[in-house]
Amino acid sequence: MIKDIIKQKIAGLEPVEALRLLSETYPGKIIFSTSFGWEDQVITHMIFANKLPIKVFTLETGRLFPETYYTWNRTLEIYGQPIHAYYPQAAAVEQMVSTKGPSSFYESVENRKECCAIRKIEPLKRALAGNEVWITGIRADQSANREHMENIEWDENNQIIKFHPIFDWSLDNVKQHIRQYNIPYNPLHDKGFPSIGCAPCTRAVREGEDFRAGRWWWEDQSKKECGLHVTEAHDNEEVFFEGNEQN
Repeated sequence: MIKDIIKQKIAGLEPVEALRLLSETYPGKIIFSTSFGWEDQVITHMIFANKLPIKVFTLETGRLFPETYYTWNRTLEIYGQPIHAYYPQAAAVEQMVSTKGPSSFYESVENRKECCAIRKIEPLKRALAGNEVWITGIRADQSANREHMENIEWDENNQIIKFHPIFDWSLDNVKQHIRQYNIPYNPLHDKGFPSIGCAPCTRAVREGEDFRAGRWWWEDQSKKECGLHVTEAHDNEEVFFEGNEQN
């Protein structure tokens, strides 16, 4: 299987060297999704500082925090390289909001998934179209479910190879890298937000709460997914994850 071949090729390589090898193996067909969180900023730095030919993009849902836009702007100012924005289809947003109002996602899981599908899933599919490798900032210790993932995966939904270059890093590793290279990061992280998505759907976590507790906090834990990331569980059933926003 192709993911196993790639896994062998990058085995033992540091993240930057693995990214370099993949960008050479799939020229013009490799793409990185950022939501400007800690992990994504580390990978953005790796790509931009080393001038790796990897396209960087973000999903502009229209509901992001002001602090996220600040981080986006600072990243552009520091690195001077483009971050491509993918927006939801205007007609779909207009129809949803006109019919159900601007906060329908609070009313039911179905409504929330509809909002995620319009604002995130459809734009993601457009962003990934024509590419062969999707880079993300997923780490194993972000949630119990992610411990069962691998750093190289096959995304059946999007028909693309996924690579998580800092999959085995701890959060302390991430923070240390940010300090070492003076990488800009989202100020919300200093206010108790370990995971940052859309403003209406994200809150700070309390001491002792799970890393993902601030996402869709009004829903049952088992329903916290939007389909950005899909992997194969050990029982061969599909398991869905909301990305570290996009990772």
